[in-house]
Amino acid sequence: MSIPQTAAPSVEELYLQLEGKVRALRPKEDLAGLEKAYRLAAERHSEQKRQSGEPYMIHPLAVTNLLVDMQMDLVCLETGLLHDIVEDTSVKLSEIQEQFGEEVARCVDGVTKLSKIEAMSREDRQAESLRKMLLAMTSDIRVIIVKLADRLHNMRTIQSLSRERQVRISQETLDIYAPIAHRLGMGKIRGELEDLSFKTLEPEASAELVREIEDKRHQNEEYLRQIRLQIEQKLAREDVPARVEGRVKRAYSVYLKLKRQKISLDQVYDLLAVRIITDSVKNCYAALGVIHNEWHPIPGRIKDFIAIPRPNLYQSLHTSVIGPGGLAFEVQIRTDEMHRIAEEGIAAHWKYKEGRRGPGEDDQRIAWLRQLVEWQRELRDPGEFMSTLKVDLYPEEVYTFTPRGRVIVLPRESTAIDFAYAIHSDVGNMCVGAKVNGSIKPLKYALHNGDVVEILTQPGHQPSKDWLALVKTSKARNKIKHVINAVERAKAVEIGQKSLEKEARRLGLNLGRISREDLEAVASDYGVSKAEDLYAALGYGKFSPRQVLQKVAPEEIPADPAATPRTPPVPPGTSPLGDGDLTIKVKGIDDVLVYRAKCCNPIRGEAIVGYITRAKGIAVHSVQCPNVQSLMYEVDRKIDVEWARSGSDPLPVKVVIFTDDRPGILNQLTSILFAEECNIRSLEARSDESRSDNSAVVDITVDVRDKKQLERFVTAFRRIPGVRDIERIQQAP
Repeated sequence: MSIPQTAAPSVEELYLQLEGKVRALRPKEDLAGLEKAYRLAAERHSEQKRQSGEPYMIHPLAVTNLLVDMQMDLVCLETGLLHDIVEDTSVKLSEIQEQFGEEVARCVDGVTKLSKIEAMSREDRQAESLRKMLLAMTSDIRVIIVKLADRLHNMRTIQSLSRERQVRISQETLDIYAPIAHRLGMGKIRGELEDLSFKTLEPEASAELVREIEDKRHQNEEYLRQIRLQIEQKLAREDVPARVEGRVKRAYSVYLKLKRQKISLDQVYDLLAVRIITDSVKNCYAALGVIHNEWHPIPGRIKDFIAIPRPNLYQSLHTSVIGPGGLAFEVQIRTDEMHRIAEEGIAAHWKYKEGRRGPGEDDQRIAWLRQLVEWQRELRDPGEFMSTLKVDLYPEEVYTFTPRGRVIVLPRESTAIDFAYAIHSDVGNMCVGAKVNGSIKPLKYALHNGDVVEILTQPGHQPSKDWLALVKTSKARNKIKHVINAVERAKAVEIGQKSLEKEARRLGLNLGRISREDLEAVASDYGVSKAEDLYAALGYGKFSPRQVLQKVAPEEIPADPAATPRTPPVPPGTSPLGDGDLTIKVKGIDDVLVYRAKCCNPIRGEAIVGYITRAKGIAVHSVQCPNVQSLMYEVDRKIDVEWARSGSDPLPVKVVIFTDDRPGILNQLTSILFAEECNIRSLEARSDESRSDNSAVVDITVDVRDKKQLERFVTAFRRIPGVRDIERIQQAP
């Protein structure tokens, strides 16, 4: 007997289901605007299909369903239905404003990407679209709530896209949207975005980890059931009202812990977790006492986020204990209100029916965004904007104090310099030292939870360029760049002006006859507007003084083809890549010295960026190089470079493999390299005596043709039983 197939609901049926949900939640509100938004979207998207072949209108309806589940207001729901209409159809924003009002138009505009500006590269469009969205968020938080719902549905249905697009979208989700959800306290959405991205970006690691967790699912569920029963009985005995839930830690969260700590799944203390939800803060602490009275807590694993909430206003008590059978599990204790905010974050907080468009000025969850937008207004380079944004979105985890008891929350591994700039820009600029817990510490000292920090200052002191490699916060980095940029630019202007005067004297040209207006007229030929900008470009060696003089006084100075462009001398210890087989070239410029930076040793296929050095040519870095952020503080010294089509000489790459200490592991590793025809330059294997879990470390330096070959054998390494993690050392061997 065959089971009849149920036909998928039509677009109209899906809307009626959606409307029914909204009516149940908002029985007294007029839904005419919602239906009007649906009719317009359905009409304009009617001929469009998704990559899966289903009607495009399925997507706006699914996004709006997610917003209904978050109990968002009608403005937000109408935006959900219309969020792609300006970007993907001929409807103008002015039409949206005319038909649906200013609020809906503003929200639709905020989530609309700048995809139609052809002059921009895809990366630049991405950066500018994000910048636009962040600006819109500061005035109306519904913009990002719609965008997160949009991204969540796209990630749920990503399988129909090409592998390249899947990877690009998933990486952006992991770098930008999941951290934004975290910063807004939207833990439920953040968790699903991370797990879906992980599944796409690391399919084998994800499948293996899920398989390991699934193998123990029945055992873990039974263990959690018994623990829940015990906790419920003990809390009832102490008259602490509560409901108790159990869960297994999310796959991506487990993966990060395994990768960071180089441990096996059995060593994850919080793989299993119990959540106790009670009615008051007093009973949260009472429940903690009950738990610690029954089971031994693990030292260093007790965290009180009720007394000191996280910046996204997350509150909970965390502890890890050794339960029955010696198995560790985590306990989270919170009130109902804390639980609602932990799951939904900022979406649970605002009551739009009261006429509020977004958060108040003092809300911590959005204050970081206002500061971020303010700091980044002057970042002209889209790549720098993206890098800085990713840094700033990382979770903040270090809680430090001023001598007067003010709490300063910073990212992990932040230094005293970050602390100084968090106090005030002037304090950061004048910082010369720090006392941590009463002891003098170097400025590079990484702060820890509970540190009391006192900054020592000196009037007139200025930040050092070396600080850029030490700081972790965007505020500190941008303020340091601003000061250094001003100093460096002044030097470049002086050098450029003197070089122009020197060349004029050599050629017998009287510069006094050349007006500032003449120089500024020539400056436009070089993409700048002011004479100072022209001098700065000369100071950085972007072109020769003779080129400028020939343009200013062409009748007195004949063109000298041999003079342009200048080729700086080869710096010691490097070799020009412009001779013979071209490997890297500067876009639009020939005959210029280009060399790979030794700090990151980029290989063919990696994204790269050029940095103009003084008298040393152009250093080429991987965009992932940790030094890029420190060097690219001045946009004028950045230059576009690309891999040439010719040239495939192998380059040395060093990888470190963390494994179980067992016989045969080296044979399996070298067999993979033999199959890939990779030459092994060096190999060193050793037991990791700093750990007590039978682990080993293998350092291998191999010749690699390109990024794809590197990815192939690293993927093969990961399939070997016992391999825990693999890292590429970003330094030339």
